[in-house]
Amino acid sequence: MRLWLLPALLVAALPVWGAHAYAQFGDIKYSAGFTHFDYVNPDAPKGGEIRLVPPIAVTQFDKFNPFTLKGTAPAGLTDLVFESLLVGNLQEPSTAYGLLAEDVEVAPDHRSAVFRLRPEARFSDGTPVLAEDVVYSWRTLISKQAAPQYRTLLAGIRSVKAVSERVVRFDFDSDNRELPLLAGGIPVFSQRWGQGKPFDQVITELPIGSGPYRPSSARLGRDITYVRDKNYWGRDLAVRRGQYNFDRITYKLYLDDTARFEGLKAGEYDLKREFISRNWARQYTGRAFDRGEVKKQVFPSGAPGDYQGYIFNLRNPKLQDVRVRQALALTMDFEWLNRQMFYGIYTRVQGWFPNSPFQAKGLPGADELALLEPLRAQLRPEVFGPVPLSPSTVPPSSLRENLRKARDLLAQAGWTYRDGALRNAKGEAFTLEYLNAQPSGVRLVLPMQAAMAKLGIQMTVRNVDGALYQQRMDDFDFELGSIRIPARTTPGSELLEYFGSEAAGTHGSANYWGLKDPAVDALIRRVLAATTRDELGAAMRALDRVLTNGYYGIPQWYSSGFLVGYRPAGFVLPPSVPPYYEPDSWAAATWWASPSNK
Repeated sequence: MRLWLLPALLVAALPVWGAHAYAQFGDIKYSAGFTHFDYVNPDAPKGGEIRLVPPIAVTQFDKFNPFTLKGTAPAGLTDLVFESLLVGNLQEPSTAYGLLAEDVEVAPDHRSAVFRLRPEARFSDGTPVLAEDVVYSWRTLISKQAAPQYRTLLAGIRSVKAVSERVVRFDFDSDNRELPLLAGGIPVFSQRWGQGKPFDQVITELPIGSGPYRPSSARLGRDITYVRDKNYWGRDLAVRRGQYNFDRITYKLYLDDTARFEGLKAGEYDLKREFISRNWARQYTGRAFDRGEVKKQVFPSGAPGDYQGYIFNLRNPKLQDVRVRQALALTMDFEWLNRQMFYGIYTRVQGWFPNSPFQAKGLPGADELALLEPLRAQLRPEVFGPVPLSPSTVPPSSLRENLRKARDLLAQAGWTYRDGALRNAKGEAFTLEYLNAQPSGVRLVLPMQAAMAKLGIQMTVRNVDGALYQQRMDDFDFELGSIRIPARTTPGSELLEYFGSEAAGTHGSANYWGLKDPAVDALIRRVLAATTRDELGAAMRALDRVLTNGYYGIPQWYSSGFLVGYRPAGFVLPPSVPPYYEPDSWAAATWWASPSNK
């Protein structure tokens, strides 16, 4: 997934502004003149090093350009090296404050925004950040030389113009109140980066960004260290005070999960987020833990649950019938998995926006019906009934009963068991390939594979490495895959990238399932047009109801907290844990070195 591309530079969206900030729904926590965010130590000392591992299984990197489709950029590059006009924080879901821009003014009709750049803003080569650099960055990112996600996410920005040397104006094609924040969140880079080359051929050239760190060398490979820029222009800004305290931030890469975990125990790096419950329950023990060299801790999270699930590629004819997809979803026995493999620590994903105000429940409310009724002719009748829950085997339900339901659904769709396999009217056997990039994921699909076999379906598992997996997903060359959609507290334009019809035909987009539904497009437009949180919630719940009734995936599970192993001796943690964060980026941004780590 590449929706990290518009960095966590903004955790948000935007239509009240106070010159120093912009809030989508008017709730600005910090007034003009604030000195720092509450969750940081403004007097944190600088120095020392923190060593991390990427949260995803990456074994190498082969480029320094994170904004193009092909290749793998190193972890941390976007957050540490590049900056934007506005920056969000880890407390507010829909507000951003001036970073490269010292103020922002949004037109009363919300169709334009003007940003005034700080005169002190500098790129890493010492040159000033100017309005023309902002225009260049936008034009580059929406070009065909950049990853296609940008064209989708930034499609609502009609034009960008340098009004003067340090004033830039964005014009929008609608009064979508998220657009000024999307404009404010565009990563800005110098026109001199890779000058003279097509952008998709800028590979080994070190980025010219304005962020607090620089890569220590131009050597491509497996590990990367970022060195703090001691002349960083923004170190005294309120939005940066108390942050990015380490002199060096290193991301270490390992070839497999076993080596990665052993590296933590051996002191090769300092923090690891654990995603595998069996590892958490059984591996995080031993001398290193008994002596306190490594600490095992569940950090709280205030964010909604991520969507995680197996997903179908609807471009495949046999997966286009909703009854087939519904039947396949009935083959998962989550309760058995949670009991036997997950040690009871996970919660089943319900809908596409679990554990959030955007999750549809029960019958549609009046606010949802107001949005759904005009679309009734395009929707399944079931959308207007109780929202379906993920299949369960809690008594009186059982896997056996679920498989009976699945058999009946498949028969309705024209698939019946004969001659030793599930076959259609043409006699073609039903086969299904699961594309897998996580070795630990094989054991999780084996029970589902066995259940499918009882229906006459032959499911095979194709194991590939992370790079090939991403390539095949970008090419939509799969039947059944797996995805995690990070939760957002204020959903917006990224929905077009996941579920919009246009993205379904765009190579490299995140609409992996190939979903083309005018009703879904219409509801996404209502999400983007929301002017209050209530309007946003109603539109999102209506969207969730439609997506859930489409059975486009098999919902998996999520954890309500972050499972983290870290080496506490070298670090001091900030006074409080913010509600919205990812553990590795939070540690890199807000922790600081203890005296022993200098």
